[in-house]
Amino acid sequence: MKNFCSGFGVAALLLVGGNSGGASAAPAWVPALGDTWQWQLTGDLNTGYDVNVYDIDLFDTPQGTIDALHAAGRRVVCYFSAGSVENWRDDFSRFAESDKGKPLEDWEGERWLDTGSQNVRAIMRDRMKRAADKGCDGVEPDNLDGYQNESGLPLTQESARDFEHFLAAAAHDLGLAIGLKNDTDNVAAMAKIYDFAINEECFQYEECDVYTAFTSLGKPVFSAEYEDRFLENTDGARDALCAAARSRNLHTLVLSWDLDDSVRISCDETGPQ
Repeated sequence: MKNFCSGFGVAALLLVGGNSGGASAAPAWVPALGDTWQWQLTGDLNTGYDVNVYDIDLFDTPQGTIDALHAAGRRVVCYFSAGSVENWRDDFSRFAESDKGKPLEDWEGERWLDTGSQNVRAIMRDRMKRAADKGCDGVEPDNLDGYQNESGLPLTQESARDFEHFLAAAAHDLGLAIGLKNDTDNVAAMAKIYDFAINEECFQYEECDVYTAFTSLGKPVFSAEYEDRFLENTDGARDALCAAARSRNLHTLVLSWDLDDSVRISCDETGPQ
């Protein structure tokens, strides 16, 4: 499920090979199963939430904001799109035309990427190096599930796994934690390699059970839902959502589609919403 590919969020990569077989080094920090989170990718960042982890944009977040979050005792995960190219990013000119596939549906200025391209992998390596240089504790590479979409590229579930191995090894070599974003078909295969998971709308699409592969290993799963029925608690939908999230050890937020902090309800907060 593709959601947001611009705004506040993760980092860049290492290694220009194929399947590395896993991470070659341990990250300096990994989130704990009980860690809470905030996810904001657009707008003026609200740094006032009492959470363990902030997930924000690699490109758009100033260094001073990351430093302030660290000073407040927060860990910082930095977002970037690994499986698509966005024409507003400052490294856009580095992508070759042959790297690019079809446009992403409903996301103007964005196209799928050939994740087997050595040029693409070099760019992603540099993005993760940027994340490490900015002091990000972890990264959230997005759009790993191009094979599930009309990409116009020779992407498969197996090629996604190869790219995900590459990303994990690259992040870990830089001392960064890394989260598996969506791609529920590969969750079981990646759970031992990735440090945490991020999912959008697994309750909406009844896909949450796969994440026991992470939580059973003590690795947190940060999830987001966007439906109005959860926001408005229609027929107790949010109550049921939060009860189900807590029973599965998922850290679920109800957010606006724009990820701009205009809406935020946390299922980790058991009191009145």
